[in-house]
Order: sequence, then structure tokens, then C-alpha cells
Amino acid sequence: MPTLLRIDASAQLEERSLTRHLTGLFTRTFLAEAPTTQVITRDVGLTPIPAIDHHFIHAAFTPPEDREPWMNARLALSDELIEEVAVADILVMGAPMYNYGMPTALKGWIDQVARIGRTFSFDLARGDRPIEPILAGKRLVVLSSRGEFGFARGGVRAHLNALDPGLAACAHYFGVAPSDIETIAIEYQEFKDDRHRASVETAEARTRALALTLAGATAQAA
Repeated sequence: MPTLLRIDASAQLEERSLTRHLTGLFTRTFLAEAPTTQVITRDVGLTPIPAIDHHFIHAAFTPPEDREPWMNARLALSDELIEEVAVADILVMGAPMYNYGMPTALKGWIDQVARIGRTFSFDLARGDRPIEPILAGKRLVVLSSRGEFGFARGGVRAHLNALDPGLAACAHYFGVAPSDIETIAIEYQEFKDDRHRASVETAEARTRALALTLAGATAQAA
């Protein structure tokens, strides 16, 4: 039975969020094709993840056998988030572009998931590449919205896009290889013109098609 982890990071309410519209569309389409799929939902936009602090860092870098009770309590949410990622086959992420980067809520989620000994190992014996992922074999679907346009590679604003490279840089913490990331984005949101409406329609069609493709591939693998 495949497992889908849906993560929404928009600060907008449900009815105003374009990325939640896309993640909902993806999930419904996927379930229609693969109805036995287990879906885990985590809305970090409406229920933000606390930022890490020195207590978190102290606890995370203390060996499990040496942790005091307060350390285990401080890491409990992080453990829960990591377990959701660990059991997921596909992560579908609603990630709007805020000020050319990722929402604070999504960065908070990543910081809690990127844990030494849980999602990556660190060994200086590996030389200049001491970090090695622990999780592997997952797919990441990024469903985004952008107020302006031209943020894809080769676009007029590609040099301003800190969202897509940031997610790609952290994807190994989720067990995702760079080649296993699919990004679909709505653009022209601030213009609210025909270009925006066309972008929404295109993103919807691509989202449905991708959900059907991945659900079909999951069914064949089972």
C-alpha cells in the first residue's frame, strides 16, 4: 500500500490558497487511481512548526543513550515529522514562493526533519563530503505559486528563484534524489490577468497528469 505525505506551507486560508488547491487536486486524483493509498497530511502553514533553538541543537547532537528526559521531549515533534517522511513513498508539497524563497513555515519543517542520526549521517572520514543521506527512494512533487513569472530555468527571473534550488539542496534529507523532483508552478498571480488564468489551467492539467502517472507507477510496482 503506497503512502502519500501531503505538506501544505501556505499562510493563506484554504479557500484563498492556490497551492492547497493543487495539493488537494493531486491527492484526489492519486486516490482515484490508487484508492488503497494511505494519506498523511501536515499543514505547517496553518499550524507552524516551532523554530529550532539551542535546546533543540543540544538535544539532537547528544547521543540517544545519553539524553535527559527533557531532550527526548524537545525532539518529540521532530521524531514525529521524520516518521511521516520515513513511511512516505511520495511527498507532495504545497510550497508558494514568498519573497523569492520558501515560506518560513516550510523552512521550519525542514530544520526539524534534517536530523543527524535520523535522516543523515556525518563522518569526517568521508573527506570533504561528510554528509550522507539515510533515507532514499522517495519522490518529491512541489506544487507552487508565484506572484510574478519567469522563474524556471532560462526565465527572466530565474536568478531570483531561491525556492526551487533551496528545496533541491535539502531534498536528500527527505530521501529524494535531484532527478526525482517534479515542480509545477502557477505564475502571474499578482497580475490576475489572462496569463494567470492560463497558468492556473496549465498547472491543474499537469498536476492531474502527474498524479495519474505516479499512481499508475506505484500500482505497477506493488
